[in-house]
Amino acid sequence: MAMSKRNEGANVNSNINVTPMVDVMLVLLIIFMVITPMLQNGVSVDLAKVNNPERMPDAEKEDAMVVSVMRDGTVYFRSDKIPVDQLTQKVKDRLVSQQDKRVYVKADARARFGAVVAVVDNVRAAGVDELGLLTDQKKAALGAPGATGGGQ
Repeated sequence: MAMSKRNEGANVNSNINVTPMVDVMLVLLIIFMVITPMLQNGVSVDLAKVNNPERMPDAEKEDAMVVSVMRDGTVYFRSDKIPVDQLTQKVKDRLVSQQDKRVYVKADARARFGAVVAVVDNVRAAGVDELGLLTDQKKAALGAPGATGGGQ
């Protein structure tokens, strides 16, 4: 009598099918590519760099009032380009419908000082309680006294 041996292990496919995982990753990549540009509030500006910036998390909220001053003196209220002389009225109109009376100014590091002062004056004329000037953290040079990795 001969015994028949079952060899089920020989029929198992040990290859991993990665096609569904690649499909999901491509869909996620496309979603992130579409959504990322919409996350910015207003226009992008090359902010001035300082050593100890104060954190202003409210400036990143969707309903925050952000005024941007570009290098050439162009002024944007959120993402709308407006003349400086119309800024006071625009801010007043927004203050009526908003309980937070803060305005944040994003000025380009190479913008003319007079253009930034004109924006601040117009915002103050609108009756703003608080005005925030947005800046970036300055990168510390290696070997500098306050830098990590340098010193004793």
